[in-house]
Amino acid sequence: MLKKFEAGTLILRVILGISFFIHGLAKYQDGIGQTVGWFESIGLTGSLAYVVATLELVGGIALVLGLGTRIVSLLFSLLLIGAIVKVKFVLGFLGNGQMAGYELDLAFLAIAVFLAINGSRMFALDQMILNARTNKGENN
Repeated sequence: MLKKFEAGTLILRVILGISFFIHGLAKYQDGIGQTVGWFESIGLTGSLAYVVATLELVGGIALVLGLGTRIVSLLFSLLLIGAIVKVKFVLGFLGNGQMAGYELDLAFLAIAVFLAINGSRMFALDQMILNARTNKGENN
């Protein structure tokens, strides 16, 4: 039963990681200045765009690799709550025809909270590092 749980958790971790990585990459590829301008247009400081894009990019890679899953997932949860409250909630669940609603953000939030609570050990680099340290300590 544990292997099924870990396999499911691995799938959630990798899909969330890839999704955030692509979102962060797009912000930089499209020109981070556009994102800065958009942040400022909704009343946020433009420098926050760099923080968000970098968190999405680096955090996405970290999740795929299984590094700091709980911490990254907690940070993603906070980011998603901010996005839902500040931007998406007024658009409704499905959006307004021009912008998406908060349905995807809510699904990502549920996954991020799940990973923050449970972690993900299967094929996770931090788990492999921990196991290597434990085995090294036992051999000495």
